[in-house]
Order: sequence, then C-alpha cells, then structure tokens
Amino acid sequence: MATELKRCPCASLIRTALSAVAVAFLLGICAVRGDAPESLPLRLPVRFAVIGDRTGGHQPGIHGKIVGEIDRMNPDFVVGVGDMIEGYTGDTTAIKTEWKEYAALIRPLDVPFYMVPGNHDIWDSASAEFYRRYAGQPYYSFDTGPLPFIVLDTSRWSTVSTFPQEQITWLMSDLERSREAEYTIVIYHIPYWIETIAKGNPDPLHDVFVDYGVDAVFTGHYHVYFGGEYDGILYTGVGSSGGHCEPGVTGLMYHFMWVTVTRHGLSIAPVRMGSVLPWEEVTAETFNLVRDIRQEAVRIGKIRSGTAASLGETDAVVTVRNFSGDSTLTAMLEWDVPTAWSVRPKRLPVEVAPGESLKVSFKAATHGPLYPAPTLAMAYPFDTTYVDVEAYLGLTRTVYARRADQPPRIDGQLDEPLWMGPVDDLYTGEGFLRKADSTGFFFAWDQANLYVGAVCMEAEPDSMVAAVTGRDGAVYGEDCVGFFLQPNVPDGPVYQIYFNPLGTVFDQKIAVREGRYTDVDRQWDGTYEVAVTKGRDRWSIEARIPLAQLETQGQYEKTWAVNFRRKQKRLDTSADWQIPIGYDPADYGYLIMQ
Repeated sequence: MATELKRCPCASLIRTALSAVAVAFLLGICAVRGDAPESLPLRLPVRFAVIGDRTGGHQPGIHGKIVGEIDRMNPDFVVGVGDMIEGYTGDTTAIKTEWKEYAALIRPLDVPFYMVPGNHDIWDSASAEFYRRYAGQPYYSFDTGPLPFIVLDTSRWSTVSTFPQEQITWLMSDLERSREAEYTIVIYHIPYWIETIAKGNPDPLHDVFVDYGVDAVFTGHYHVYFGGEYDGILYTGVGSSGGHCEPGVTGLMYHFMWVTVTRHGLSIAPVRMGSVLPWEEVTAETFNLVRDIRQEAVRIGKIRSGTAASLGETDAVVTVRNFSGDSTLTAMLEWDVPTAWSVRPKRLPVEVAPGESLKVSFKAATHGPLYPAPTLAMAYPFDTTYVDVEAYLGLTRTVYARRADQPPRIDGQLDEPLWMGPVDDLYTGEGFLRKADSTGFFFAWDQANLYVGAVCMEAEPDSMVAAVTGRDGAVYGEDCVGFFLQPNVPDGPVYQIYFNPLGTVFDQKIAVREGRYTDVDRQWDGTYEVAVTKGRDRWSIEARIPLAQLETQGQYEKTWAVNFRRKQKRLDTSADWQIPIGYDPADYGYLIMQ
C-alpha cells in the first residue's frame, strides 16, 4: 500500500467519505492545476504506471486484474491513456452506470489516478459534460514534484490536422511554465505520431514538443504496443489493458507500462499481465508440499541387477502416495521405455484414497544395456493445475573386491594376478552425449586397506587435461577417476575420492541421514598411496586407501554402497558405473568383499 507521502492531498478524504462515483470525479478534479495548486510532494526517483485502454470490445476481468497488479507494485501514481467506458450511447442512465462501474474498478488503487479522455469516453458535447462530471477536465496539467505532466484531449479529433488550435495555444502556454523542469511528459489518447513523424510526415504537436523540451509522450487507442524515439522524445503507444486485442508481433497482449524517472533518465517498460504476482503466490508450506509430491508421490523399489549386463523379467514395485487428506487421487502412471527394455503394462490408471498409499507391480526386463533405464511419469492433480512427477527405475548393481592375500605393489602397473576381470560395462553419464574411451575398474581388499585401480584408454594421450597439483584442487574438472564409498550402510558417511593422471587427490566427506546426504565436509582429508603410469594409448592409476580413516575395516562379505566413474575431458564425457551418480547413497550399487 502507498504511504501518505505518495497520496493525492485529498485522497484520504475521498476514500473515507465519498462514493465510488465521487472518487472518480474528485481524482480527476484534484489533478487540475488551478483547482488543486498543491502538487504531489515527490522527489526523484519517481515511479508511476500507465494503464492502457479498457474498452473498445472490453474483455471482462482484464482491467481489474491489471489494476490489482499495478497496486502490488506500489507506484507513486497512475495515469490512464483513455477509453475507460464503452460509451457511444445516448442512454444517460447507461452512461452513468458505466462511469460508476469504472470508479469501482479503480477503487483498489491507493494512489492518485489521473484520467485521460479517449474516443469512447467523449464522443459528443453531451458525453463531454458527463466526462467533466465523473472524471474532471478533459485537458489539464498536474505536477508530481519535479515532473510536470500535460494531458491533452484528442477524443473527438482523429487526425492532428483537425486537432483544435485552442488546445495547442493552451499547451504552449503551459509548457512555457515548465521549461526548467527536469523532465516533461505529455499524455493523450489517439497516437497521431504513428501516422506522422513515424512515417516522416509533419506533426505540429511534435514541433511544439521539440521546441519546449518534452521528454516523453504516452498514447493509447490502437490496443497494441509500440514505441519510437524522435528528436530525443520517447514516444510510447500503450497497448490494451482490457479492450479487445490480438497478439502483437512479439505475442504481447494485455499489459501496462512501468515508468521510472531518475536524474539519469527515463526507464519505460511494458509489463505483461500476469507478471506481477502477489507476495503470497507460493507459500513456504506449498513449496514444501510440492517438493514432497515430486519426490515421494511415486517411488519405485530398486531392482537388484547383480553383476549382469542385462536383466531378466522381474517385478518393479511402485508405491503411489496421496498427500491430500480429503480427496481421492485419480491419475495415470505412464512409462517411458528405452529400446533395450520392456515394461508391462506401460500405462496403468490408479486411484488412491485420501492420505493413503497404494502399491502396484509391473514386469520389467532388458535384453541389452542397463542404461538408460525406464522412467515413470504421473501428472499429480494439485489445486487447479498438475505437478509433474517423474521417477526412474533404480538398479542396484554389484561389484566384487578380491581378497588380497599379499598387498599389491602400488606402482600404477596393475599387472599382478589380483587385478583380473575389470569392471568395464560403464555408461555415459547424465548430461553427457558422447561415449568415453574404454575404461576398466578394479577393487581389492585386506583387513586394513581398500585397493582401487583403473585403466583408462585414451586415443589421443597428448590431449589429456591434468594440470592440478594442489591437494583438493579442481581435479573433478580434468581427466580423472572418482569413487563414492559408503562403508557403513545405510547412514554412514560417504567418502568422495578423485584422482587425476598426475596422482593429485580431491576428497571430501559427505554426511548422510535416511539415505540422503545432508552436509559436505570439504576440510576432510584422507591419506593414500597413489601411483600413475602413462602409455601411448592409456593411463592407469593404482591406490591404497587405509580403512581406519573410513571408520571401518575389511571383512569377508562386508557390503558397501559404492559408485565410480571416469571423466574424459577431450570428449567432454564420462563413463559411469551406476546412473545417476552423486552424493545420495540411495542411488549407489553394492561393493562386496569377496
């Protein structure tokens, strides 16, 4: 709401004591210099709104919405460009009713509103008298602190050549008084200028504006937005704020103008209807509820795929949750199934009672690559719209770490019998397009250590990116291999460890609660023995990771949650074991001590 400083001097009295019709009448009258010598006590910057035509085939509800949006932006004042009523009738009762209707529409504005006559407001001498009664003088001027405004009446003159000399004489006299103003602004309804100066034709009004230093002109009438600068004057054709219109060349339809005037100049911007939302548009409670719906309304039980590169037909169990406590959830579950997969049924309607959950089962299988995996979508009804919910078919893969009866030499060669059977069925990670060169990962263990290794083929070894030498530098932005290790499932910490081809380490500790990460300790540093070798078509890494620092020890059949990847800078891609890869161990597979 506006402060008292920004109100018209008589606005408070108007709102508390007079009818809607008198509001419209006095708002117009208080703007006329001479009738109200006090100007609005404003200083730069000044912010005001210009509202466009309401009528000319007015669309119910539009103008009121725009008035509400303007009120939310709390301008210093508002100016119209005319066509407030439909008019063009000899029925005096209808004319009075239309002016009362318009007064009710602008009542929500808690700032001064300055009216400008359009051809739907004044079309003959009788309607001009009604205009004076309900809106004020047809042409006048007013000050808003440092800004003089001049309102012209073009309502009954469709071309500049027929515009009355009487108004031009008055205009020049009023502009003379404002020569020293920082900015001067003129407003009238019919945009003569679009047919005159915009086409290189003479325009006596424009000549006057240039002579007296007018800075900006606002007009209406055409129900479409356009603007141009001529001889340093900013001309703006304000489009529809409720009158019938078609989309402009940019698709802009109903709108208003927002104008800011500072000592550095004028800023003029059309604001599309629907752009100015109420503060409570989305409450914190709604935000949390929608987030919960997206994350929890559809959950798919993970399928254990073991070490196989494909999957025979198995059950995919889906849980659908209704967050509403008073209405039944009716929706459709729809699978997006990659070529290598089959899921049946692909579509299934569901109904879930208020506050309840429902389990349904699908049959899923793949005869080819595990990734990309199928995804399940549902449009969850919410208020008057829908929340798009999507869940992917999660897989739990398994990799084994060999028991090391003798500790391997950490030399980067990976040539000992322990390093047999690499894990090389890797997939292009999310957000990447090209497939990485062949990569194989290896795991081994003893009671005190985890041993990891990787062989990364590289067709262009000179193109490898590996410049980071400082601990915890941006290794992850170079060629590298990385591991996500959670020794204690399900809520133990995750250790993220990356190595680049120089053997530089980046690592951090990730706190987990209820299977989701909650915090990242970037100061955590592990100790490692690392060796790297480079060949003409590959680079290899071998590392020993002491288990005590991971708050665990090696033991037969101990199961960790794990994921790992290789990032290849030349191809701007990755080779990932399980997708997606990230901080949440709920998305990881299993590492089993063999």
